[in-house]
Amino acid sequence: MHRIIVKGILPALLLAALLPVAPAGAQPVPVEQAMPDFTLPILQGGSWQLSAQKGKRVLLVFPRGLAGQDWCHICNYQYAELAELDRTEGLRTRFGLEVVFVLPYDQTMVQGWVDDFSAQLEDIHRGKFPEDPASLDERGRRTMERYRALFPKDFRYPPGEVPLPFPILIDADHALSQRFGLFTESWNGAQVPQNIPTVFLLDREGVVQFKYHSQNTADRPNAAYLVRILQRLMNDR
Repeated sequence: MHRIIVKGILPALLLAALLPVAPAGAQPVPVEQAMPDFTLPILQGGSWQLSAQKGKRVLLVFPRGLAGQDWCHICNYQYAELAELDRTEGLRTRFGLEVVFVLPYDQTMVQGWVDDFSAQLEDIHRGKFPEDPASLDERGRRTMERYRALFPKDFRYPPGEVPLPFPILIDADHALSQRFGLFTESWNGAQVPQNIPTVFLLDREGVVQFKYHSQNTADRPNAAYLVRILQRLMNDR
């Protein structure tokens, strides 16, 4: 019995040791609690207030942002996946949903995230489809296979034509990200300001019904999984 307990506890302890520690005063929002109200400026113009969305479901996404010297490719893919689902299947209309992304940077940096988006997706495409796959060494083949597993769909936008269907919120002083215990300046050797990737799904009353929170963005919920959660939420409420 003692061995079973130790084996069950150890992975959780290891995970806790690997994740950045939430700063003092942070107030992480757990499932089945109301998300505190907040207001942030929108990159596309105006401001966005959570309490003004009452009556809508809200998918609130905090992508990592920077990952080393570059933007997080996995987070950008997640954005493209949701934007395509909204274009082809009317994601927001279908579920009475508002989708918002929050980045912990000032307006110039957030605009840079948008400006670099096309190049990021091209990086993903090249990783999946190198010019001469037969010439790859073992490491190169593993990278190609990993990219194909992580990014099964192919999204490519010409420069300057990145779709912006969702409000992109500017958390310039990262006060909101810090408030929720998401902001960090160090991960896996990268000393850059970033968020621990987090996804909240709120019901029509602003209560958290689903939460993903992990620095390992490879395990993020894909769009199809989030749709299944939304369908279940609609059936329950």
